[in-house]
Amino acid sequence: MRGITGRRGAGTSGRGRALRAAAVALATAGALLVGGATASASVPAWGDGSGGSDGPAFDVPQSSLDAALTCSAGTTDSSRPVALFIPGTTLTPQENLSWNYFRAFAAAGRPYCSVELPNHAMSDIQVSAEYVVNAIRKVEARSGQKVSIVGFSQGGMIGRWAMKYWPDTRADVGKLVGIDPSNHGTLDSYPVCAAAGCAPAFAQQQTYSHFTTALNSGPETFAGIDYTTMFTPTDEVVVPNLGPAPSSALTTGAGRRANISTFDVCPGHLADHLSMGSFDALAYALVIDALDHDGPGSATRIDRSVCVQPMQPGVDPVTFPARLAAYTAGVGFQVATYPHVLAEPPLKPYARGDDHVSAVRGARR
Repeated sequence: MRGITGRRGAGTSGRGRALRAAAVALATAGALLVGGATASASVPAWGDGSGGSDGPAFDVPQSSLDAALTCSAGTTDSSRPVALFIPGTTLTPQENLSWNYFRAFAAAGRPYCSVELPNHAMSDIQVSAEYVVNAIRKVEARSGQKVSIVGFSQGGMIGRWAMKYWPDTRADVGKLVGIDPSNHGTLDSYPVCAAAGCAPAFAQQQTYSHFTTALNSGPETFAGIDYTTMFTPTDEVVVPNLGPAPSSALTTGAGRRANISTFDVCPGHLADHLSMGSFDALAYALVIDALDHDGPGSATRIDRSVCVQPMQPGVDPVTFPARLAAYTAGVGFQVATYPHVLAEPPLKPYARGDDHVSAVRGARR
């Protein structure tokens, strides 16, 4: 039995990870003092796709990271992969998922965990990613199975940042399922941030932000992981999410991947961003298909009867109106009241280690 803090041997233990992180920090500091090198030249390029490291040390206290993880029964020494749910921007797991996915998974006996990102996922995504890295490691150790990440919006993208810059987590993840993920940002963030600034996470999810550019420099997917991305062409938040280059789609790297439009299954299916991450029956069917089959999800396996279902399993039709009202009101409250910044948070030193980030950003303009 592997305990919560257990890893795959002494080489990847928490103590070993801390020692390596300390060695990296000392070596980096020495390079800066002796050679006068810039941060981007001296910091290891954790996200270059080569692996071989546990990644940078956490800035968030371990107790805070651990407190953010919640798991259902059946997740210890599990007989099947555990789904790790990550909510979208403005949301907590309770607000986003307790009245739909959690109920459906509990009824079906599917093991699941969730991680709550700080400040309703409105603050620096680089800090939130530490919560995701910790959750991946803990769920894999707890369950003895590779983790299946299921994320909505920012939650469907942030796992990629975690696996890019903390390479050890790639061996812990079997699947990444994104529901309208902001993989390539959104043009909608520009008008939102233009007048008087916006929440840090909104600024980072701009299409040409430093964060988005760093995320997509190098391979977008990694070998050994199945990536399923689903998106609605009528998405009003992650824009554009229609051809020829949907913002949610992943197209490079060695991971097995599928990019599925709702129109691939149900032509003309009308779904907005918030419904896709909460009660849309087609989105749920695609999630389950991706989790239950080897490889990524497939539009051809979906029963077309889902096209006429008004809501996904787990949603109580009696309480649905009140739940939906609270869900949308909570999103609006966070957008209206969260403190604004005039620029995105600076990239962490580990992310500035990618020498070609600026070149890629300039090319995309």
